[in-house]
Amino acid sequence: MSPASGPVPASAELVAPLSTGVDLCYQSYGDPDGDPLLLVMGLGGPMNWWSAELCEQLADRGFHVVRYDNRDTGRSTVLTQKVTRAMLVRAFLGRRVRAPYGIGDLASDAVALMDHLGWDSAHVAGVSMGGMIAQTVAVQHPRRVRSLTSIMSTTGRRTVGWQDPRLLPVLIAPRRAGEEAYVEGTVRMDRLIGSPGFPADPEVSRAMARETYARGIHNDGVLRHMLAVLTQSDRTSQLRSLRIPAAVIHGLSDRMIHPTGGRATAHAIPHAELVTIEGMGHDLPPELYDTFVDVIRRTADRA
Repeated sequence: MSPASGPVPASAELVAPLSTGVDLCYQSYGDPDGDPLLLVMGLGGPMNWWSAELCEQLADRGFHVVRYDNRDTGRSTVLTQKVTRAMLVRAFLGRRVRAPYGIGDLASDAVALMDHLGWDSAHVAGVSMGGMIAQTVAVQHPRRVRSLTSIMSTTGRRTVGWQDPRLLPVLIAPRRAGEEAYVEGTVRMDRLIGSPGFPADPEVSRAMARETYARGIHNDGVLRHMLAVLTQSDRTSQLRSLRIPAAVIHGLSDRMIHPTGGRATAHAIPHAELVTIEGMGHDLPPELYDTFVDVIRRTADRA
C-alpha cells in the first residue's frame, strides 16, 4: 500500500477478553483498512516498548498496526503460578521443569487476539521472545500469517542464539521495590544489553521506564516468561515447512540472544531475508526505525 498522509490515528488502550482465558490490553494505529500488522513484544515487555513513533511510521507505510501487552505484562491478565529461581537455573541447564505456560500458549493468545480483531490473517512481527511467539504462530497457524518478521530472536535450538551466561544472575536477581529502583535498574540493563553502536540516552531510558512502571510491573510474570523461553522446543524443522515471506533482523552485538539465533532462523525458513546490523544489541534504537519499517514493509509486499 502507498504511504498514508496526515496525522496517524491511534485508538485508546482497549481490552480483549480472549478464548484462551486471558484478557489482553491492546492499541491500534493507522487506517483500519490498511494491511493488518500484529506487533509482538518480548520477555517482560509491555506494548509501549514498541514506541508510538515506530508504530506511527509503520502506519504511515500503509499498515493497520496493533501492539499489545502479552499475558503477565502491563494491563493484561496477570497470573499467579509461582516460579522459583531454582526452577529457572534448572531450565537454563537443560533439565526438565514444568512451566506454568509455554511459548505455544502465548502464540495462542496472539491468534485469539486476531480473532477478536476480526482478522482472518495478518503480517506478524516479533522481537526477542515476541519473535519466538511470532514464529510459533506461523508454524502452528500458517493460514493466519501473511508474512513474518523475526527480530533479534531464535529458533529454540539450544546450540544457537545462546545468552551470555553473565546475564543470568542479573536477570534472576531479586528486584528492589519502588519506581526509582525500577527506573535505575532499567538504565543499568540498557547498558548491559543495549546497542553499543546506538547507545540509549539515559534520560530517554528513564522516561520509558517510568511509563512502563505506571502501566504495571509484574516481577513474577517476568519469571514466568523466562521459564516459557527456557523450556521452549526447537522449531527448526517446522520453520522449514513455512511458505510465507519472511525476514530476520539481528544485531551483531546482541548479548541476550547471540546472532547465531538469527542466522539459524533465516537458514531454516525457505527464502527468508537476513538483515544483520553492526553495533545493534538487544533493543530497538530509534536510529534504526527506518530500517525496521523498510524490512517489514518489503516483506509484507512479497505476500
